[in-house]
Amino acid sequence: MAIIDADSHLYETRTLWVEHTESAKRHLALRIADDENGYSWLSFIDRRIEVLGVHRPGDVSQSGSFRERLRRGLPPEVPYDAMPRDFWEPVARVGLLDELGIDESIVFPNCGIMWERALAADLEATLVNMTAWNRWAMSVAQAAKGRLHPVAHVTLRDIDWLEGQLRQLAAAGVRLAMIAPALVEGRRLSHPRHERAWAAFEVCGIAPVFHIAQYPLPFDEAWNEGDPDWSNPVLSSVFMWTAPAIAIADLAVRGVFARHPLLRLGVVELLASWLPQFLLLLDGGFSFNASFNGQPLTSMELSPSDYVRRQVRLAAFPFEQPQRLARQAGDLFMFGSDYPHPEGVARPIEEFRSACGVGPDEAQALYGGNAAWLLGRA
Repeated sequence: MAIIDADSHLYETRTLWVEHTESAKRHLALRIADDENGYSWLSFIDRRIEVLGVHRPGDVSQSGSFRERLRRGLPPEVPYDAMPRDFWEPVARVGLLDELGIDESIVFPNCGIMWERALAADLEATLVNMTAWNRWAMSVAQAAKGRLHPVAHVTLRDIDWLEGQLRQLAAAGVRLAMIAPALVEGRRLSHPRHERAWAAFEVCGIAPVFHIAQYPLPFDEAWNEGDPDWSNPVLSSVFMWTAPAIAIADLAVRGVFARHPLLRLGVVELLASWLPQFLLLLDGGFSFNASFNGQPLTSMELSPSDYVRRQVRLAAFPFEQPQRLARQAGDLFMFGSDYPHPEGVARPIEEFRSACGVGPDEAQALYGGNAAWLLGRA
């Protein structure tokens, strides 16, 4: 069995978006630019979106120290360009996998999880920068020879563009694509206008994945009034599971999973401990609604929770004890390091074994089987 890390990140170089965008649209490409104190910022034209730090994996307190230095006007301890090579370079990352005893790794963008909401008003710029990352992801998939599985970045806002992207990605061996668990220009994910999108994912063999990112929040922004951190307010951390829960419930009760039985869906870095109670309430709410109205919202052969168990897999953190969750909800969980983010784990196999009480030999679905399924393997 291959041991597969279901959650890691490759940092973008300063010019990744420019280099992978046609010349006529390079003015819309994201860039990484430094301020007067040496801090590197993800930027769009003259707008700073997010400051970029280089932190030790598994040391979230270092992120706080970094931001305190930023507030005090002190230079960063580690400049962006001095990050370890395995943070951004695919060949070096494969070497790290060998050191950690991991066979394969699913790799998400780093800056890609920071900018989607910031560019929401500019669909053209959104598509330009998603396309640029996807072009780079396709080259990584080709070069990594099955060791790294880059995750594309797509949106349902332009279905024609989406279909074209998925066809190209599939041809290049990319099997996962990050989408937002959020309304699409006011439409629920299960809206009839999105049927082509779910069919395209299914036909191309690419699994959509929900990952923590800057997408529209599932609750009103007024709840975050006064929070100094627009990108990561406290309530977003407390309720980070609500967006995927609402999205999955919508796809289940409106019959998207039933109509697209080959559709696979991943949930990564959005917690997993909420799933057992969610499945109970999902079936309970659906059943109550059917009894109250004299007919179900959607006629389906299976219960909503059965479709979730059949078609959804979730990455869990060690502290959530995924083996305990599997006993409650089914063997639906994946192990992921979130490397090299400070909130992740530096030695993933050791930390998961310690938290769960089992290693890869005893829990094959957790350490690789479910991730392999998400990647489209039988």
